[in-house]
Amino acid sequence: MAWTILLISAVLEAVWATALALSAGFTKVWPIVIFILGIIGSMWGLTYAVKQIPISVAYAVWVGIGGALTVLVAMSLGYEEVKWSKIVCITVIIACTIGLKLNSHPSASKSSVSESA
Repeated sequence: MAWTILLISAVLEAVWATALALSAGFTKVWPIVIFILGIIGSMWGLTYAVKQIPISVAYAVWVGIGGALTVLVAMSLGYEEVKWSKIVCITVIIACTIGLKLNSHPSASKSSVSESA
């Protein structure tokens, strides 16, 4: 369940990042509303996921997938040039996040960073 929430959270990261770009410096109402809801949902999902997934893995997956999706959305909307080199890099990012998932061990995770301090 934590992995599903983390992936949804990563998608929401792409949503809020795209909405931020579309808000034109926080001057357009609906992109601002989507940004706020997206960032709240994204942070909640990351917070939930790190209860069962090590923060090092969860954060890397969250940023990697969210960043890759943000670039894909920007390219599909025409805000960024579509280049094979970008597509290759996005593919590598996604492959690395899959590798992190396959190599993570939930039993090694802490429920929070503060517990280990």
